Amino acid sequence: MAKKAMIEREKKRERLVAKYAAKRAELKEIAKDESKPMEERFKARLELAKLPRNSAPSRLHNRCQLTGRPHAYYRKLKVSRIMLRELASNGQAPGMVKSSW
Repeated sequence: MAKKAMIEREKKRERLVAKYAAKRAELKEIAKDESKPMEERFKARLELAKLPRNSAPSRLHNRCQLTGRPHAYYRKLKVSRIMLRELASNGQAPGMVKSSW
């Protein structure tokens, strides 16, 4: 199980990303627009830089919903490989069959 602090930090990042998503998208659009004057585009980039770092979507990291493990994460199921195996063994993951060869 991951540290509680790491799980909470990731949740805080998710909240920040959601909070600043609209503002960040608006500023990026202004900064990319070639028809706007250079000063306005530069000002938009400065405003973008003033936003909190953790509000950037690239700072998010996928974690297992059950344990918080950051590695071996299945996006479709939102769990780690270890929890996937445990759920399958307990019969809680439908369609999963134990393999042997």
